Amino acid sequence: MPDLILTRNLTDPDGFYADLMAAHDGLTKAESDALTARLVLILANHIGSRDVLNAALHAAGRGADTPPSGA
Repeated sequence: MPDLILTRNLTDPDGFYADLMAAHDGLTKAESDALTARLVLILANHIGSRDVLNAALHAAGRGADTPPSGA
């Protein structure tokens, strides 16, 4: 399984979070969910590697702060 960067890696995490929240302002729940789905698919396409994406799915499923079993 490829190594994922699970520690803070954004140069401005608070700024990105504010931009992300602003992108959802005024949207219905359905519109917000659709925006999130589109963003995930755009970023997945950018990453491109199925192995990396599967590792990210596993990390998200167990919580990013939890080390993989056996680590």
